[in-house]
Amino acid sequence: MGNNITGAGGRKKAKVMKISGETFKLKTPVLAFDVVKDYPGHVLLESEAVKRHGIRAKPLEPQEELKPKKIYFLVELPKLPEERAPRRARSAVHMSAKDRLECLMLSRRSGSDVSVQRQNPAGPVQVKMRLPRTQVEKLVGESRDETELAERIVDLCMKN
Repeated sequence: MGNNITGAGGRKKAKVMKISGETFKLKTPVLAFDVVKDYPGHVLLESEAVKRHGIRAKPLEPQEELKPKKIYFLVELPKLPEERAPRRARSAVHMSAKDRLECLMLSRRSGSDVSVQRQNPAGPVQVKMRLPRTQVEKLVGESRDETELAERIVDLCMKN
């Protein structure tokens, strides 16, 4: 009772399950390519590989044969994003690469650039000079306000 002698042919089939839960059986030997050719963008995963590796399971190669009495999953590969032009960083400051590089180099220097504007009868005069950071800190510490600081820097410039 319950034993079926003619049922031995069912053991030579592989079972394929879709994501929707629908299953179908295939007579072996059959290639993975023959299964996925009707499902573009899909691949076959062996159930044992999915158990062991999860989403990292490798899909079957198209030339691989499906084994009898095994379960396979028919899954759709995720769509890759379309190739787009590389995104550029945008900034509110509009300056050339040369200007950015110069600003970066200026900010990393150990000395300080000092710019002094002074009113004289002929009109404003702008003087630029390079001083070591320690000397600038000393001048700032000795001065009472910005005017006295400017006077000391101009005196230092005149000496040089």
